[in-house]
Amino acid sequence: MGRGTWSWTVPDGLREIAEPLIPPSKVRPQGGGTQDTPDETLVAAIIYVLVSGCAWRALPPCFGISKSTAHRRFLIWSRAGVWGRLHEEILHRLDDACQLDLSRAVLDSAHVRAKKANSRVRAPWTGVGRVPRCTSCRTRTDCPSSLASPRPTPTTASR
Repeated sequence: MGRGTWSWTVPDGLREIAEPLIPPSKVRPQGGGTQDTPDETLVAAIIYVLVSGCAWRALPPCFGISKSTAHRRFLIWSRAGVWGRLHEEILHRLDDACQLDLSRAVLDSAHVRAKKANSRVRAPWTGVGRVPRCTSCRTRTDCPSSLASPRPTPTTASR
């Protein structure tokens, strides 16, 4: 894929690493349907979305597949564990080539499982306080919902 159609999206050799990890497409027992999209195109479209950070609906038409096809296949491959195995395979290859440096590593706390909280514990009641209904209550004297503003006097009411 590095020298092929999608070389601008997929780095050299990545398709060869990913190809054996991708599960085969399901064949419809009744036959018919549309022709299956090549995995090479799907890999390129999915990697484009993941690397660029664009939304699935912004997938460029140059890939020749719909956004729903790319997203559906991404979900199928995610459930099959393709991306985790691909990551491990790349790490193994980098380690074998002595190009992996783990002297500095970062653990993202988003991947650490949080313990379940006791659902019966509730936050203490803080009570209900009266809040002004408009943002200008502190400066206006004619706002009826203001507790902070002073009551109108004959001098201020005539203004």
